[in-house]
Amino acid sequence: MERELRYRRASSWELDLILREAEKYGELRHNFFAVVEGKFRDVYAVNERVWREIENLKLKPYAFGSFVGTIKVDRNLVEKFYPNVEFFYFVDVRKNYAVLTPKAGFLFTTGKDVPRSGVRRYSWQGTKKLVILDENGIPLGIGRINPGSRKKFILNVTDVGEFLRRRR
Repeated sequence: MERELRYRRASSWELDLILREAEKYGELRHNFFAVVEGKFRDVYAVNERVWREIENLKLKPYAFGSFVGTIKVDRNLVEKFYPNVEFFYFVDVRKNYAVLTPKAGFLFTTGKDVPRSGVRRYSWQGTKKLVILDENGIPLGIGRINPGSRKKFILNVTDVGEFLRRRR
């Protein structure tokens, strides 16, 4: 039996989860989010004017805005917001990031890990996850810092090229 999709504004609890995740990396620059509930709770950054139009539609949409992540319960039974790469377009990233050289950035977007020599600069405090940026500040993905290794200094968690590499 397929569950019906429900869409709604993000609750204050969900907004708090989103805000807490953003604060690990900088400041959230967007404040209107909606949730599509099905098997998971998918979170979308939404334009408020578009949202008002959606609320008046007879036919309910299954997606709208920019998909920025999912709210799930982790293995410790704690609700968490798991951002995707697009989430960081809505965050003023100031910490827990790495800026890659052009070659390392290209390799990262093909699913590769990054050696220390491919990192121009980085900021790391409190979390192992880093937002991976190109030299222009464009989010390329999410990595996990591995400070004990020079060859695999940043491990690729997800990147913008993943969708293209996915098997259908």
